[in-house]
Amino acid sequence: MIDEAHRSVFQKYRVIFDYFDSLLVGLTATPKDEIDKNTYGLFDLETGVPTDAYDLEEAVKDGYLVPPKAVSVPLKFEREGIKYNDLTEEEKDEWDAKEWDEEGNIPEKVEAAAVNKWLFNIDTVDKVLEHVMTRGQCVAGGDLLGKTILFAKNQAHAEFIKERFDANYPHYKGEFARNITFKTEYAQSLIDNFSNKDKFPQIAISVDMLDTGIDVPEVVNLVFFKLVRSKTKFWQMVGRGTRLCPDLFGPGLDKEFFYIFDYCQNLEYFSQNPEGSAGSVVESLSAKLFKARLELVGELDTSHHEAAVQEVYLDDTDPGSDHHVQLQVMHLLHRQVASMNLDNFVVRAKRRTVEKFAKPEAWVRLNAEDRRELAHEIANLPTQMERESEEAKRFDLLVLNLQLAVLGKEPGFERLRDQVVKIAGLLEEKHTIPMVGKQLSYIQDVQTEVWWEDVTVPMLEIIRRRLRDLVQFIEKKARKPIYTNFADEMGDESNVELSEFVGQDTFERFRDKARAFLRKHLDIDAVRKLHTNEPLSSGDLDDLERVLTDNKIGKAEYIDQAKQENESFGIFVRTLVGLDREVAKGLFNEFLSGTTYNANQIEFINLIINQLVDHGIVDVSLLYESPFTDITPHGPDSLFSEIQLRKIVGLLEQIKATAMAA
Repeated sequence: MIDEAHRSVFQKYRVIFDYFDSLLVGLTATPKDEIDKNTYGLFDLETGVPTDAYDLEEAVKDGYLVPPKAVSVPLKFEREGIKYNDLTEEEKDEWDAKEWDEEGNIPEKVEAAAVNKWLFNIDTVDKVLEHVMTRGQCVAGGDLLGKTILFAKNQAHAEFIKERFDANYPHYKGEFARNITFKTEYAQSLIDNFSNKDKFPQIAISVDMLDTGIDVPEVVNLVFFKLVRSKTKFWQMVGRGTRLCPDLFGPGLDKEFFYIFDYCQNLEYFSQNPEGSAGSVVESLSAKLFKARLELVGELDTSHHEAAVQEVYLDDTDPGSDHHVQLQVMHLLHRQVASMNLDNFVVRAKRRTVEKFAKPEAWVRLNAEDRRELAHEIANLPTQMERESEEAKRFDLLVLNLQLAVLGKEPGFERLRDQVVKIAGLLEEKHTIPMVGKQLSYIQDVQTEVWWEDVTVPMLEIIRRRLRDLVQFIEKKARKPIYTNFADEMGDESNVELSEFVGQDTFERFRDKARAFLRKHLDIDAVRKLHTNEPLSSGDLDDLERVLTDNKIGKAEYIDQAKQENESFGIFVRTLVGLDREVAKGLFNEFLSGTTYNANQIEFINLIINQLVDHGIVDVSLLYESPFTDITPHGPDSLFSEIQLRKIVGLLEQIKATAMAA
């Protein structure tokens, strides 16, 4: 039996369950749509469709939990940031007097993300505390604020909130509101007191520590004073208030609900049922490097690397060609695989694959299938290579992505180039360090526009080698905190309905189940055709409808709704399964061939391809919205000629047409 099953299977822990042959029962309080697909795979379930689920709505109806009353309270600075031009003359004087940085620069605006991160404004915090103290549920006959958890952004924010509370309510002698964070001494003692209805504190100011795992039935107010974008984490935090508490407000007066006070637009975000992000496994930096190197090997010329690994290219030799780079990268990847310890139980599960690629001959004429096998089976395994600094590895990944961008296989060339130039500029400031001074000519060259004209993969590889061990000398400056007292604005409260407590949209559940089922069964004739952009017949879609209803994925009424909301059922299915990447790339290869395109044009086309892979269809109107306008603010008209744009539009319409049965 696996408790917290969404965590237990992540990364190396799953190997334990794969190793032992037994029946498995998994339990988790994480919302069922948020569990990583690997968790479902461990139990042989379709993604998003657990064996059984007991929803919050059901638990409330059955009397096992209490619901929230969710209140959104807009704060101007938290939502819009602070603009110098919006301040009063007196506040402008205060702004001008602040030491914003060591160079004496004065900003015109502080973005919303910086508020309560390194800029702490007295009036903002005071307004929130006043609102909580006057609007929160009270106990002891209404004379005492009930137990309240306030979720702060960071340690400095928590300390500032505590400081402002004590300044506004000195008669509580610093005991009413207390910080409970990982930096708090005797934190468990404070948690014990918070859990006792007869002891202070009444307000626990938390930074991550009380988000999960605490059971205090007396909690009647939750205060979100931080931005949360993980659906899993958000609902775990909400769970702190759902516990029953009999007689909390007097004999026979039980806890019937709890308040959520949100000052950072979390409620609006999560009331729209966004896709969650916390359920996925965070891939390690080493795995990302391994996969990026594999991709680079595949994109470089592979037509003449017989006995590649045996060829002598010392690691400290600067490469003179794409082929030279390819051989060096393959040699490094081979060394990584060969260094893996077969006695390590994580490696042992992939022993056959490791032994295969530990042999040098396996790297001769490495094909696409080999690279896929290496990426899927080997990339995440531990090696016994000498440990390298995180800074060097991050620089490696940056340059690898830049090399792929040069080859036209990754978007964002200019953005990646600017990052390298910025790093070189910071390194130049450290020229007095002998190791840096030795590479100063390279560091200065990289900062010139001339160096980047017709830049090549070998040129970037040389820079990677020269600078990777130097980036450790760049100082990681912590932003000096700024304290202000500008008048913030608090808007009117608005009540927000949270979907988990008012029932799920059954059509949306059908869409999720259909997506999971169809992506798992790409071999179904109609699904295969939609995924590979082959023409459909009307019979194909009829067969697919029967497959969905026979497998109890959805009822006929949901299929009818899908047809009504889309131009055809085929288009609906295409949006669920997406377009095969190689097919999408192939469709645009002819467009790209025979003409020289600049980096922005190639990035724009790659973005179209990515959208097709993810969503199957790209409506022409979307080309004039973000993320496309992030590349060209005025849309594709300012990036492509009229003839080129007509070709793009024609391709997108053709792709869409194939999803509609003849």
